[in-house]
Amino acid sequence: MTSAALAENWPGFRGPTGDGKSNEKNLPTTWSDTKNVKWKIDLPEEGNSSPVIWGHRIFLGQPHDKKGHKRALWCIDRADGKVLWKREVPYEDKEPTHGTNPFCSATAVTDGERVIYCHGSAGLYCYDMNGKELWKYDLGKLYHIWGTASSPILHQNLCILFAGPGERQFLVAFDKNTGRKVWQHDEPGGSDGIKNKDWIGSWSTPVIARVNNREELILSCALKLKGFDPADGKELWSCDGLGKLVYTSPTVSADGIVVAFSGYGGPALACKAGGSGDVTNSHRLWHLNKGNPQSIGSAVIVGEHAYLVRATGVANCFELKTGKDLWKENLGGQTWGTLLHADGKFYIHMMDGSTKVLDASPKFKELAHHSLGPKEQTRATPAFSEGEIFLRTFRHLWCISEKK
Repeated sequence: MTSAALAENWPGFRGPTGDGKSNEKNLPTTWSDTKNVKWKIDLPEEGNSSPVIWGHRIFLGQPHDKKGHKRALWCIDRADGKVLWKREVPYEDKEPTHGTNPFCSATAVTDGERVIYCHGSAGLYCYDMNGKELWKYDLGKLYHIWGTASSPILHQNLCILFAGPGERQFLVAFDKNTGRKVWQHDEPGGSDGIKNKDWIGSWSTPVIARVNNREELILSCALKLKGFDPADGKELWSCDGLGKLVYTSPTVSADGIVVAFSGYGGPALACKAGGSGDVTNSHRLWHLNKGNPQSIGSAVIVGEHAYLVRATGVANCFELKTGKDLWKENLGGQTWGTLLHADGKFYIHMMDGSTKVLDASPKFKELAHHSLGPKEQTRATPAFSEGEIFLRTFRHLWCISEKK
């Protein structure tokens, strides 16, 4: 995977390398709504966007109303939670979404010089670190019965976004400095779920992997896992076997094995990246077609194993190369968050505002359970930075830090 710019930063969705793994050590071991809380700030509306951090700045997508007419990006001082600036984007037209997917569900991305945020149909916006608008791009109307959620990523001089789902769905890359569109790949087979009642779509955020001395942009699409050339958007390979609905992002091992999970009880698969054309028969390692619970949060690969916590709260450990299920444990409750790995431990933020800490091992062991209280529901994923944990709930953004 691409290396992190700085280990102490958390620059985008799923962390420094976009795969849920962090180099952080000595994260807080205990917390509650009163213990080891450095600060918390009020949020005006529910949201699913996860925080990102660069230096002393935190960036958070935040709706200012329930109808999506006022969509904003916030910049927050990590030292004390003071809001440094807000940039609100108006959108007067109607745009559908699901009640569990408020507007501004995407997560921002930053490289320390600029921060880029996707407001769906309201456009893609780039600001400098002080909130000055550098460029914006009108993506056109993105229309799906359940809304949008895919987050932008940065690769070299490009900002890359999967814009969708819906009848219009496409991968698109921009020059991160100017906003000039560099390439676009239109992804066929979309449906809005309204005019066409077929429920189909992907909310996946793409990842970059280096396989056999070649960089690949990998995306979980509806029905297929695909690899693209990030330089020009050319489709390199595709693998059949995903379901019609995909919420998770793909995860890639150090030796180029990609694991991908469908949503809504759909199938899962592992595929060797680096192929050409239809690689279903040549590169697919395993395919689990039945008995899969709902998957929203993405998997993490550690060593020869893939780990995942389903939306139902069931945690799984798979053999990476075979798909063999080594253990399956019910953590209690539900989660939409993505599993994170740091310092030999897994962290998963549950929907009730609690965080489960598990041993990162092919033998299940729950190490800790921390709660922010019964009113702090969430569907977001935490962020780690410089020994601190940042937790976004419906009502607050929390900074968890052990007192020095």
